[in-house]
Amino acid sequence: MRFLVLTLIAAPAMAVTPAHTGVPKIRTGPELSDIALFVIAVLGVWLVRRALRARFAKRPKADNAKD
Repeated sequence: MRFLVLTLIAAPAMAVTPAHTGVPKIRTGPELSDIALFVIAVLGVWLVRRALRARFAKRPKADNAKD
């Protein structure tokens, strides 16, 4: 069991290709992950706003005005 854990920990160190070569890549635009994060954030804001609008639409209006 210890050998298995040691093998799993050392596996990334034994990889043939490095994770980062150190050579910067020229960015020509946003990555797909950037677009996906933006879309998820927009959906989250839309859902929260919709829920809050529905919540406060059900609440009766308070009559604070004195005659």
